[in-house]
Amino acid sequence: MNAIRLRVIITEQRLEVLADGRPHEQFVVSTSRYGPGEREGSCCTPRGRHVIRAKIGAGLASGAVLVARRPSGEIWSPALAARHPRRDWILSRILWLSGREPGRNRLAAVDSMRRFIYIHGAPETEPMGVPFSHGCIRMRSDDVIRLFDLVTAGTEVDIVP
Repeated sequence: MNAIRLRVIITEQRLEVLADGRPHEQFVVSTSRYGPGEREGSCCTPRGRHVIRAKIGAGLASGAVLVARRPSGEIWSPALAARHPRRDWILSRILWLSGREPGRNRLAAVDSMRRFIYIHGAPETEPMGVPFSHGCIRMRSDDVIRLFDLVTAGTEVDIVP
């Protein structure tokens, strides 16, 4: 497989893996419950051209909890979730996105990287296929691990309505 690129389709809550411009694989995702948008503090999912700037979590167990982009040493479970009911769970892997369009999703008050926009794993209890995140693109842990292994830093990601 050459020339991998990703496309997130917000209206369909779907992430497509394209190889040489053709569909290769697809995953159900969850984007922001607040809809699309680029402004800092909006909790919206940013649109436009992005790139994977960093891959975080290689080798972690499925369900490993990441806090501030570092493993916490915890594995998500319903009991752990009950002890921390307000956490926005980031599990298994992080693909940290950086915007490529100055003024739209890069620099100033619209910078996707500075907004900490990720593709990341989420608990099995969180809905997929419906907008429900706080701005990031959530996936099932096994799916984000599979995706993590397919891409490299520098992989292009288009987020479209």
